[in-house]
Amino acid sequence: MLFTHRTDAGERLAEALLHLQGEDPVVLGLPRGGVPVAFQVARALGAPLDVIVVRKLGVPYHRELGFGAIGEGGVRVISEDIVRSSRVRQQDLAAVEHAEEAELARQARRFRGDRPRVALAGRTVIVVDDGIATGATAAAACEVVRAQGAARVVLAVPVAPPDAVAWLRTEADEVVCLSTPRAFRAVGEWYEDFSQTPDEEVVALLTRADAGPGPGRASGPAAVVSAVEVDAGGLTLAGDLALPEGAGAVVVFAHGSGSSRRSPRNRAVAAELNRAGLGTLLFDLLTPAEEADRANVFDIEPLAGRLAEATRWLRSRVPLPIGYFGASTGAAAALWAAADAADAAADADTASGIGAVVSRGGRPDLAGPRLAAVRAPTLLVVGSRDTTVLDLNRGAQRELRCENRLEIVPGATHLFEEPGALDEVAALARDWFALHLVR
Repeated sequence: MLFTHRTDAGERLAEALLHLQGEDPVVLGLPRGGVPVAFQVARALGAPLDVIVVRKLGVPYHRELGFGAIGEGGVRVISEDIVRSSRVRQQDLAAVEHAEEAELARQARRFRGDRPRVALAGRTVIVVDDGIATGATAAAACEVVRAQGAARVVLAVPVAPPDAVAWLRTEADEVVCLSTPRAFRAVGEWYEDFSQTPDEEVVALLTRADAGPGPGRASGPAAVVSAVEVDAGGLTLAGDLALPEGAGAVVVFAHGSGSSRRSPRNRAVAAELNRAGLGTLLFDLLTPAEEADRANVFDIEPLAGRLAEATRWLRSRVPLPIGYFGASTGAAAALWAAADAADAAADADTASGIGAVVSRGGRPDLAGPRLAAVRAPTLLVVGSRDTTVLDLNRGAQRELRCENRLEIVPGATHLFEEPGALDEVAALARDWFALHLVR
């Protein structure tokens, strides 16, 4: 398994950790490279993010041999067996510990500033790094976290050698590793881009995570997420329905090619909508067997029909205005279904249509025959560097007859992986739905 960069690794690792979402976890990133990975995990799980600063204590004449580790809060984990076998004078060991304490304090101040550490007592703690070579630092981090009061310690990494993973399973309560190649030489060989993570990036990511929704953004009550079985015309599809207390509307997500209800990007947007008091339904338009045939992803009319059936199912259970958020080819299905809903509402002289549509990096052009029939206010969001899709959106916009707007996110590519790009998408979607969907 090859990762494009740490953001890609974090998003893929987040999908493997979604089973921990209900445990109200804390996510800790090992600096420096582990923090960009941990940021994606924390965002997908809606969990607090902090840095875990650990300093290994190395035997003076053999630094690779650790006789213990120290962490913040005065945590000190010492291996008495190694201390005895090393036969090093106590004053020399004390000198090592003193030097490492100074470096630990410096790093903690540099990364966290004046913010307090996230309390770990009684919590499930996910320790994240960008990969493992020997596992010594990861093991020390697990020991320190446990000493700080964590009830359960989960170690999560994108890649590590099999023997290190086997050993670390004795140090953590659970180890989640996406890839364990036998021909392992270094972590960096499993990334296309493994450039150094500067201190400034670590600080910026921790600041973004600590800011939560951000200035001027919603911070309403947490949504209750329920696993549901969506009836799409007799076909049962797995979904996740989130309804904040007093929700004013519900947004149904139509996922794109190669994606699913577990997409960290769509879950990040859904979390922002939930904070704004909007319900969300994320479900899989295709069954696992259907996803194996790529042609199904581009067969827009059946996908739109399935989305419409799921909408009818939702409307019978949640009597609220409904909007669509579509990504990639899912945006075409959303627009097609919105057009059909507008026709049906007009024929029946009812207000049961779709209230608003947002497309993220979508392919609205694939709904070409039905674009002119869309009546729901439609927002098209495209990255400025996603030039082909941007041209397709401009062409589709000319076909729309409803209220519509094209928003271009500067510097963003198709997946909005750049720092701040997905946050911009979430804010745009939140404001559009708040304006057009909530009564």
